[in-house]
Parts: sequence; structure tokens; C-alpha cells
Amino acid sequence: MAEDAVTRYPFGGRRDLLRTPSGLRLDELTLDDPRATSDELRATPEALRLQADVADACGRAPLAANLRRAAELASVPHDVVLEIYTALRPRRATADELEAWARRLEEEGAVLTAAFVREAAEVYAARGLLA
Repeated sequence: MAEDAVTRYPFGGRRDLLRTPSGLRLDELTLDDPRATSDELRATPEALRLQADVADACGRAPLAANLRRAAELASVPHDVVLEIYTALRPRRATADELEAWARRLEEEGAVLTAAFVREAAEVYAARGLLA
């Protein structure tokens, strides 16, 4: 699978693999197309997962993990992502508040990101960085 992921790299001549959030093929759009709005050009979970496969195939596991979490968060409302980001800053949240965020992320289907928040809570507790 790893080699296949590299040969299918979405920006390496296989733009037909990518779709916009509304389902248009990326190779159907140009920048002067009135359909090419900022919402339509956002990264989709599918594109981010394809990029994660490529990162794995190239031996870049940490990047792949980040891209998989990004794929999960691509469907989470932006204001929620910003609230979580703020809560993850040192001394901004309690352990219970971070656990509540992790549960909410799981409800949104973002299980990898929920695990990341729980790991951050453990590290913050050990380092005295909780609110």
C-alpha cells in the first residue's frame, strides 16, 4: 500500500483524485472560475488522508499523524477548533475541561484528536500546566 500511496500522490499529476467540499473534481476548477470560492477550495478530509498516506509511505509518521488529525478536524466547526486550541494553551483549562473537550471530539468522530487532547492533559498535569 505504501508504494501505491506515493504513486497516487494527489498533487503529482493525479489531481483527479481530489474533490472539493461540494464534490467537484479539483481538475475541473480554475482560479477564475466563479465556483472557486474559499469554502470550495478548503482541504477536505479525503485530501488530508491521501496526504497522510503519502507521508507514511515516505517514513514521515509524525506528519502523517498530524494530517490524520487535521482530516478529523476538517469537519469540525471552525469556532469549536479555535476554542479547543485556546483550551490547549498552558494554564487555560483544567483536567476536567480538557476531558470534556476530548469527549466532545469523540462525539464529532475525531477520536485521534481526542486522544491527543487527553495526552496533552496528562503532560500538562505532570508539568503543572493545568489551570
